[in-house]
Amino acid sequence: MTLETPRGPAAVAVTDPSGPALGLLVLGHGAGGGVDAPDLVAVHDAAVVAGVRVALVTQPYRVAGRRAPAPAGQLDEAWVSVVGALRVPRLPLIVGGRSSGARVACRTATTLGAAGVLALAFPLHPPGKPEKSRAGELPAEVPTLAVNGDRDPFGVPSPGGVVEVAVRPGAVHDLRKDLPGTVAIVLEWLRRHRWAR
Repeated sequence: MTLETPRGPAAVAVTDPSGPALGLLVLGHGAGGGVDAPDLVAVHDAAVVAGVRVALVTQPYRVAGRRAPAPAGQLDEAWVSVVGALRVPRLPLIVGGRSSGARVACRTATTLGAAGVLALAFPLHPPGKPEKSRAGELPAEVPTLAVNGDRDPFGVPSPGGVVEVAVRPGAVHDLRKDLPGTVAIVLEWLRRHRWAR
């Protein structure tokens, strides 16, 4: 379906579990990619089976056919609009995504009143520029799971406070190496918080 945002239409695909949903997981894509990224697809499929309602969101700039991402403020504005429209009363909201989508979820989690954040391949810094850290975007008060490969050129965030970090051996930014292992880590986290069965 298409949802209007202040930044143009966003595309949303919602999948309901077979029984009652225990949580709503809304996932966004990376800067130049789409919601068909292997890690997003794998997490989507497993979470639905585990009793989670999952929404995959394509940002307006991608719907419009552009590869280059919109500025951060515009991404956040569109995201907040879409997630607000998808919210279900009394259903815990988990926001997330991969790479750029993970950053958007982290930046907006508090505003949206999210119960948790799933950050796949959180890009800690631009490749080769560790001094330009984005660690400040990670939520300080919302339980967050960051899943990063130990060979990711965008770096790996450090755990601390409410932020857990799962480091995937041999994986790079696309997290394709051992996808089942990554999915198992995500499901364990969702179940521990009672957002999945």
